[in-house]
Amino acid sequence: MAKGKLKSVDDVIYDDVVRISKPPAGPDDGQSTDAVSIGDVARMAGVAPITVSRALSKPQKVSAEKRARIQQAVEATGYRVNPFASALRSGRSNVVMAFASNMFSEQFSLALHACGNILEKAGYLFLVGQTAYSYDRETAAIRSLQALKPAAVMFTGVIELEENRDILKNLGIPIMETWALPRDPIDMLVGFSNTEAGLLAATELAEKGHRKVAYIGRRGGRGALRLQGFKNGCQKFGLDLVGVALGGDIVGPSDGAASLTRLLAECPDVEAIFCANDLLAFGCLAEARRQHIAVPERLAMIGFGDREIAAEIPPGLTMIGIDTQDLGRIAGEMILNSLSDGKKNAERTRRLPLRVIRRGSL
Repeated sequence: MAKGKLKSVDDVIYDDVVRISKPPAGPDDGQSTDAVSIGDVARMAGVAPITVSRALSKPQKVSAEKRARIQQAVEATGYRVNPFASALRSGRSNVVMAFASNMFSEQFSLALHACGNILEKAGYLFLVGQTAYSYDRETAAIRSLQALKPAAVMFTGVIELEENRDILKNLGIPIMETWALPRDPIDMLVGFSNTEAGLLAATELAEKGHRKVAYIGRRGGRGALRLQGFKNGCQKFGLDLVGVALGGDIVGPSDGAASLTRLLAECPDVEAIFCANDLLAFGCLAEARRQHIAVPERLAMIGFGDREIAAEIPPGLTMIGIDTQDLGRIAGEMILNSLSDGKKNAERTRRLPLRVIRRGSL
């Protein structure tokens, strides 16, 4: 039996995110509408350009008869409002921008989809970009916000670079960070403790009686936090951490397969593995099957970031996860509330509970 007392985590375990000053080393119909201007609409409707602008932004200030003519002209020309140009002219924007850490992640996609649904129903345009776990790309994206002037910004992660944190604070707009639980978010946060996730993984392995364990995950960011939590759990329960396989960007399951091959060559007696990413977990399980390694009899596995396919791949992957759609919905509601006149969120941080979905791999 493992050392230590096995129990659920009752106290809040914050992620001690390291702040750093510098980064380490639709069908085409053949009809273009780009050239259509507000002047074209005004001429067709027989009104002044300023009247078209008022009809589109403040329709209550324009008569019903003129609004009808303007609407007909808009439909006939295919005119579309440029939200960025409107923001530059008015100082207000209806664009909310979001940046995903990895576009391949179903978890991020589900969260962003749920957030977008909330904001789009309220009339906001929800645009998504990608930082790809790159400090350079993150910095370029954040600097672009000074010119684009969005209404709010969301990240599937927390910002570690102090310079980028300062830029975001000075924008004076709602900033939503997610997927971690630091003590000092920039503005708003919907997240969970990655450190606790690593501890939960060690707890599960200890309860199953595994002794020689290993970790596969990203080298930095949330991966480092999950590794620290896993190390804490191994120490608490007397587990022998025989191997650690760290990587940079996670592109797909092939990264997990390569990591498992390398880990088994270095630590052939490993009994169980914590994969701190769903793509890594899928790759590890697929590679184990290719090598005819019995799971969980010879090698047990637990992953992080549950999705439906985890239950469909025999023998089923045990995963630690959160309700990512709930995360996105809450984030969207908090952003919308901050954008509403005269409203403020009663709480700036929402902590989501972690859950363990037990299946046949453990």
